[in-house]
Amino acid sequence: MLNITETIGIEDWEITEQFVQSGGPGGQNVNKVATAVELRFEAERSPNLPGPVKARLKRLAGRRWTKDGALLIQVSETRHQARNRDIARQRLVDLVREATRKPKRRIATRPTLASKKRRLAAKKARGEVKSLRSKIEDE
Repeated sequence: MLNITETIGIEDWEITEQFVQSGGPGGQNVNKVATAVELRFEAERSPNLPGPVKARLKRLAGRRWTKDGALLIQVSETRHQARNRDIARQRLVDLVREATRKPKRRIATRPTLASKKRRLAAKKARGEVKSLRSKIEDE
């Protein structure tokens, strides 16, 4: 079982791991050893994840979220299968932890009068600089 927070944990049956051949460095060994890991987490069917967390997780996952509600994480960073597996599990934990945090509600604010005046003064100064660059016409 993977513990995310005190209240949320991911059971072993919710995660499936498949090991595939990875590209990159490794010489001839790379052609015969399956070191890359493809971790699949059935997030939509998970009883431990609350609804809002699932919605935020889906948004955070982006293209890694499948049509049937699973989260796919692929790792082929190292030449070692066990290390890649640990990295994939850690990425899953980090992603779910990120989804548990509620986003801060944005409060709409208006610009102050002083900031409006500063903006207009800067625009006027910029216009002056640009007008001084133009060719001088003879009268």
